[in-house]
Amino acid sequence: MKIAVRLDDITPDMDWERFYRFKALLDKYQIRPLIGVVPDNGDENLKAKASQAAGENTGADAGKTKAFPPPEDFWCYIRQLKEEGWCVAMHGFRHIYTTKKGGLFPLNNFSEFAGLPFETQREMLKRGRALLLEKGIETGLFMAPAHSFDANTLKALRQTGFCALTDGFGDGPYEWRGLCFYPISFQLSRTFRKKAGYSTMVVHTGTVSEKDLAKYEGYFSRKDVQWISYDEYLEQPPKKRGNSGRIKELFMAKGKYLIGRLRSGSGVFG
Repeated sequence: MKIAVRLDDITPDMDWERFYRFKALLDKYQIRPLIGVVPDNGDENLKAKASQAAGENTGADAGKTKAFPPPEDFWCYIRQLKEEGWCVAMHGFRHIYTTKKGGLFPLNNFSEFAGLPFETQREMLKRGRALLLEKGIETGLFMAPAHSFDANTLKALRQTGFCALTDGFGDGPYEWRGLCFYPISFQLSRTFRKKAGYSTMVVHTGTVSEKDLAKYEGYFSRKDVQWISYDEYLEQPPKKRGNSGRIKELFMAKGKYLIGRLRSGSGVFG
């Protein structure tokens, strides 16, 4: 199994210490991920708290300040990462949840897009893409906040210049409704056991702890898994997906949501 990495919730005011620590791990194993950049972040939950921004420490380093300042120019830094082989997706528009709809991939029961009128969604996508283009960042990849999108989202994506989404379940890219989908892992333990195919591990660096970093390093050092850069994933030809495959994916997403609610009481998958 070949697995790529995607990093969600990339914003100028995110927790840069956690991001840099995870980036160091990716650099060590020479993995270039996909990053989901929010064009105009309005979600307070994605912003680093004051203590985090100052470099909060625990354990033996508690009380000491170890600053991880953000880059002087966020957009220049994103362009630099892209030049180094990182891939960029537009992660929603403002990352503000506006509806309680799960859409066509119901891993969650809320969305920034699903449930809104087509014209509203198209305008959001148009404005978000224009903001990225103003900063010198062009991409045809879309990353839906909360993984939630509906038929209007897909139609609006096609009309605003997008060609692909980083979502869905499966063992490789597939084509559906005129767009290419690059599936994410349904469950990492199951994905690790597969002998062939492609998938994506989703990471939110804003919540990665020291314990998590050790866990991820354990993943990256596994001999039975081939970690790849996201650009290799994008080179794989998509297969057509019919109604049966879509129905299976729908039930898998809904099942994962329900299991998450039972286990944690929230059922939130970012």
